[in-house]
Amino acid sequence: MNLKKGLFERSKEPFRISYESDKAVQHLSTSLHRLLPTMNIRPIVFVCIGTDRSTGDSLGPLVGTFLQEKNCPNIFVYGTLEDPIHAVNLHEKLQMIQKRHTRPFIIGIDACLGRMKSVGAIQVGNGPVKPGAGVNKELPEVGDIHITGIVNVSGFMEFFVLQNTRLNLVLQMARTITESIYEATTAVKSPSYLTQLKWQELNEQTL
Repeated sequence: MNLKKGLFERSKEPFRISYESDKAVQHLSTSLHRLLPTMNIRPIVFVCIGTDRSTGDSLGPLVGTFLQEKNCPNIFVYGTLEDPIHAVNLHEKLQMIQKRHTRPFIIGIDACLGRMKSVGAIQVGNGPVKPGAGVNKELPEVGDIHITGIVNVSGFMEFFVLQNTRLNLVLQMARTITESIYEATTAVKSPSYLTQLKWQELNEQTL
């Protein structure tokens, strides 16, 4: 992974790339790393939203499950296939996370619908994810930053569209997101990813 000076500057525009791109993991992990707090100064919490009762909406809990299986260090994961976070329990889970962690830096992960040409795209950006927006539900926003995957086309019968999304597409997107998160969060805790000068500067800023 190439972590140049620009990596330490936060981009205002979300980064988007297709999961099919050969460099999807590399570019997504770099974009995510730019947005994460350096040196683990805040607990990093991933809130993976969705349910396995709907194929298209299973992106979040698939990512959460894959992250737990990888046993990623120094991050906390909520929302898996076994214990999903969805519309019914979202308020409760967010309250629990705030009580359990001090000043958590939350990354919201969710599936979304979009234009036909954007299906398969994964987006990383500042600001929260808005669960339920694609199906006209009023739910709390989640996250300091977000990762979303466009799993199908919006505009007509959204519930039906989500339920009839191809599982293989969602599975491949979830794997790409998981690998990107693993690389990005490993880079946060490891000085080997930084130049010695930048490492010294970061240490001085935290003193």
